[in-house]
Amino acid sequence: MADTPTQTKAPVQTKGQGANAKQGESWSELVKTVVYAGLIAVVIRTFLFQPFNIPSASMENTLLIGDYLFVEKFAYGYSRYTFPFGAWPFGDSLHGRFMARAPERGDVIVFKFPQDNSTDFIKRLIGLPGDRIQMKDGVLWLNGKPVPKVRVADYVETIDGEDHHVPQYRETLPGGRTYLTLDRDPDGPADNTDVYVVPPNHYFMMGDNRDNSYDSRFWGFVPRENIIGTPLVIYMSIDAPEEVWEPGHIGERFGTYLAALIHPGEVRWRRLFHIF
Repeated sequence: MADTPTQTKAPVQTKGQGANAKQGESWSELVKTVVYAGLIAVVIRTFLFQPFNIPSASMENTLLIGDYLFVEKFAYGYSRYTFPFGAWPFGDSLHGRFMARAPERGDVIVFKFPQDNSTDFIKRLIGLPGDRIQMKDGVLWLNGKPVPKVRVADYVETIDGEDHHVPQYRETLPGGRTYLTLDRDPDGPADNTDVYVVPPNHYFMMGDNRDNSYDSRFWGFVPRENIIGTPLVIYMSIDAPEEVWEPGHIGERFGTYLAALIHPGEVRWRRLFHIF
């Protein structure tokens, strides 16, 4: 007689087990979403756009203390300072940059401070490799010729509730690039300098607030590989005391940012979404 096949019953899943399984799947999906979002954020921050804030007055009136920027990191290609922890994968074969595009005179540029690569600076590019730069009586000279400088309406700033007028000028570089500069001191400490000759693969940077800028007139040239990118847009601007933006004031800075959202009067609305 042939054996009759025995029937086995499928295991029964209780209601509690089903709920636990669904909960486990939900947590798994949440973790995946967070991981994917984090990776996307890292890629965007590393290769495309990175947020910066302006902590000093060196670029007034172009940039103000409390401006928040998105910086376009691919504008001039990539260098070791683009990658986290300086993990540059190309050695010296690309002379410090990958997919490089040369910056132009007049560009506003974010770069690593040559004396301390943990610090980011933002200035205007004035001198290209081979250029001769000099200041004479507050006038910028480029390759033996004065850069045209025309007086325009004063820059007005409010200090302790009082308006202060600062002389403002429009400079025009060869090629037609124009921008505004401030002249707070008619006999500033760097209004007269020696001639600076920009070496190969280096740049000469200056702040628009000429008498209140620690720039190439004091510490020299910026290596090509130190360039990070150029500002794209101001996405937030908050009127706060200068000391709030100094290193070590992270908590105070966050409090100011939060207060600005609660008290819209602290926001410089007219500066929002300004595109460079």
